[in-house]
Amino acid sequence: ALRLSYLRAGGHDPAILDQLLHLQLEATVLEKGATGLRRGRRMAEPPSTGTGDLPAALLAVELENRRLEDQLLALKVRRERRVDAGSQVAQRHSEELAQLQAEVGRLRCHSEQMGTQLPPPVAP
Repeated sequence: ALRLSYLRAGGHDPAILDQLLHLQLEATVLEKGATGLRRGRRMAEPPSTGTGDLPAALLAVELENRRLEDQLLALKVRRERRVDAGSQVAQRHSEELAQLQAEVGRLRCHSEQMGTQLPPPVAP
């Protein structure tokens, strides 16, 4: 939840994302350790099935998946911000165009009212 909140707020610093993943890994290890103790197993006891490296490998893969998900989410957030910024710029340009078109219309009306009189020349 903390990682998602950071990313949604616009955070994209790789060092902070790594720290958040590390904290999540620690929390997962602690949760699994507490669950194991509740079941009456000792954490120092090696598993008898010979698959002691499997949970560690799965945890490493899960950690890598989460890191990649974080990167993907950060890219999506950045893309959405660019799209939002682009639409805001387009909206401003549309408003400016509408103002200029209104000004041209006013000038046409004014020139039609003035008839064939030319405005006085403007010195550069």
